[in-house]
Amino acid sequence: MPVYAIGDLQGCFDELKDLLEIIRFDPARDRLWFTGDLVNRGPQSLECLRFVKELGDAAITVLGNHELHLLAIGNGQPQYLHDGDTLDDILAADDCRELLDWLRGLPLMHHDADSGFTMVHAGLPPQWRTGQALEYAAEVEQALRGPRYRDYFANMYGNEPDCWSPDLDGWDRLRFITNCLTRIRYCSGDGVLDLKEKGVPDAHDALPWFEVAGRQSLPEKIIFGHWAALRDYSQDYARFNVFPLDMGCVWGGELVALRLEDERYFSVPSRQGLSGSG
Repeated sequence: MPVYAIGDLQGCFDELKDLLEIIRFDPARDRLWFTGDLVNRGPQSLECLRFVKELGDAAITVLGNHELHLLAIGNGQPQYLHDGDTLDDILAADDCRELLDWLRGLPLMHHDADSGFTMVHAGLPPQWRTGQALEYAAEVEQALRGPRYRDYFANMYGNEPDCWSPDLDGWDRLRFITNCLTRIRYCSGDGVLDLKEKGVPDAHDALPWFEVAGRQSLPEKIIFGHWAALRDYSQDYARFNVFPLDMGCVWGGELVALRLEDERYFSVPSRQGLSGSG
């Protein structure tokens, strides 16, 4: 059963159709993994959500920061809506509530023991082993699916705390876990998050999360998205056992798929005329 991991769509539905044609996707035979950020910035977020939802068991999707942003806005936090957001079609759709409830049931992290691959939207702090990260992800997933999920969204935003401690609790603990899994790019050598920087690593003093010496998740093959600027970063990712798949389709780059069985890449060019870095 071929499995293809696909980078951030961000509303680029036409490019997704192009990519699925290139790989000759057959939902009866193949499986798709999505790195999150199906929505926002691009023109067809609603179409992307509906399509992936309808794939059912043929697809596995982890939540990205843009899905959580959409969920917050749709569940009592409209003040966080940004001028550049392209979420209006979803929020006005007849099936909006059904789509939001589906998103709340998605995982923040996925591990496949048979292939040895782990998928997360953004990354992991250096202190966490992959098994630990799955346990921490489950804490946030429980909050998303529980009766107080609106309280979670009211407390989700913010950059603090910026360093892991097992003693973190309450909303601080859930916020830190969320920020790691859906927002991390840079951190210091001792694991302090830098959530403000997002450009090309060569231009910054901080370390990409996957380059921190002694990273506990190094033995696992980790697929992630979120960081479109990495398309301009020359790096031997095999050294770090990571597979970055966000090549900035919504910003005029490419939409990329990785076939897990032979680690072969497939890509299609963007149809977008935007500029930026996600």
